[in-house]
Amino acid sequence: MDVDGSKLICIVNKNWFEIDDIVINILSRLSVKSITLCKSVSKDWYRLINSPPFIKAQLIWSKENPLYIVYPHMYFIPNVYFMEGNGEIIDRIPLPACRNFSSLSMICSFNGLICCINYASPLDTTEVSDLDILICNPAIQEVLVLPNGSPSIEDPSIGVAFGPGINEYKVFRFFYAACELKVKHLECEVYSSMTESWRGIESVEHCPMDSTHVFVNGRVYWFICSEEHPVPGSILSVDMDENFREIRLPDEFSENSFLIDLDGCLSLVVVYDEDDEKMSTWVLKDCNESIWEKKCSDYIPIDAIECVDSVAARKNEIFFITSAHYLVFNVDYKTWTELDIAGTFEENFPVAFAFTESLLPCNRPLGS
Repeated sequence: MDVDGSKLICIVNKNWFEIDDIVINILSRLSVKSITLCKSVSKDWYRLINSPPFIKAQLIWSKENPLYIVYPHMYFIPNVYFMEGNGEIIDRIPLPACRNFSSLSMICSFNGLICCINYASPLDTTEVSDLDILICNPAIQEVLVLPNGSPSIEDPSIGVAFGPGINEYKVFRFFYAACELKVKHLECEVYSSMTESWRGIESVEHCPMDSTHVFVNGRVYWFICSEEHPVPGSILSVDMDENFREIRLPDEFSENSFLIDLDGCLSLVVVYDEDDEKMSTWVLKDCNESIWEKKCSDYIPIDAIECVDSVAARKNEIFFITSAHYLVFNVDYKTWTELDIAGTFEENFPVAFAFTESLLPCNRPLGS
């Protein structure tokens, strides 16, 4: 009787773990909104959905079908849109707990986490500049406002690197500290999601032009200002181990250029000054030697008076937002598709990023 009972318990436990695997395999393929609703089905499902194995499984499936996240730069209604590559709007949701910030700018997206900044007004009359930095997961309505960094006499620039943990990140903040005789001194500090604090690193030679950046394969990339003119002159990169590198730009380069992650490679979209209807895409083949390869070149089907305001990439396609059109360029087939979404957003000049829906927390390590 006892032996049979023991065997029965083992069988039940074994079957339960098999059922867990089946439930994870099914539920992890749903949207985050649907998964959130499933939490209320039972305590077991609630436990399972909040477990690290489920969160990791959901992220794997979500990466196979990334969306675009579109942000219309609203001052008082900070909404974001989840959009398919064909222009279908999946959802419109408010940025979590962000109504206290008057003018947010979205600057990056990775594994469902986005970073927004807001240039903060100084609380006193001293010439000190700072910005609010927010890490958000809009799908689960979670936000973390980072602590203030060191005082800066100019607007800081930042960039976010992710990994090696799936929701681990570092925020690099470049700022100008005031020295004796009012001489400004460029410094860099790093915020780690693991330590939840800022830490200064050695002085750096270059400062990014602004906080516009892209994260690709373990490295963050920004444009560096040219010595002669206030236009991009080269690229600055840094990895999670805080190793900096300067990368030369290709010869065919324009002031109106954009850094993107094209199918896992750092790429450069160049819109030519002399012909605003033409663009070329370059892929970095060797960062040590600054070797670039032209991937493709084509004419953008827009009027000559239009300008390209934002560029994003998802797998093998590039999403262009101009002053009047929303266009998707397929790199493999060299085809253009115009999205019929004009008038969808509150503002005419939104920005877009590739977006992977996830359940990752932004304010604690996964599993803690």
